[in-house]
Amino acid sequence: MEHKIKVSAPVYQQIAADIAAKIVERRYQVGDKLYARSALASQYSVSSETARRAISVLSDLEIVTVVKGSGVVIRSYDNAVQFVQQFMDIKSIYDLKKNILESLERQQKETEHMNECISEILDRTERFQAFNPFIPFEIEITTQTPYLNLSISDINFWHYTTATILGIRRGEMMMISPGPYAVLCDGDVLYYCGDTDCQSRVQNFLYPEHPPEQAILDKKRQAKNGAAKE
Repeated sequence: MEHKIKVSAPVYQQIAADIAAKIVERRYQVGDKLYARSALASQYSVSSETARRAISVLSDLEIVTVVKGSGVVIRSYDNAVQFVQQFMDIKSIYDLKKNILESLERQQKETEHMNECISEILDRTERFQAFNPFIPFEIEITTQTPYLNLSISDINFWHYTTATILGIRRGEMMMISPGPYAVLCDGDVLYYCGDTDCQSRVQNFLYPEHPPEQAILDKKRQAKNGAAKE
């Protein structure tokens, strides 16, 4: 539920300021009589009490004088000028505060809209992946991997990643379902599929922070070369 904060001066102050402004504009002259309280209430479409409070403000500021049996008489032009200036300063502060609040409200709405869009994107992505989990990931084989020139079987790729290799691109050639004896060469691009976490597992496995001992890898390579010669 939205809450809009309205900031404004009380109605009786606005009426008092309007009467003072008419004095400043010389529409009312010092010594002139204002309308009766009931007439002011009708003119500004307010209650008689609101009109009385407006006259009280002007009287307290010595802009008008309330003469019993004679009505309200304009008393001071200078006091009217001072009141109008003060009221406009206050009104400017009110307007500034209102603008700030409106700006914050717009910003909040924009943030909420952005969050809704992000949530929708994430939701659609999750639903799309759930619908088609076989969209492959890919990773390039470089000299930075300790498993260069070893086969998929040698390094127990599936055991450590639970990812299924769908193909290997080597230059312009694509090997589909390469099998466990395919060797990882520099520049190869592996295409594989798996759950949502397998991508990080494959990355960490092929490019580990702490590579396996070189002696173990060399032993695997020697065994592989020996088998190839036989």
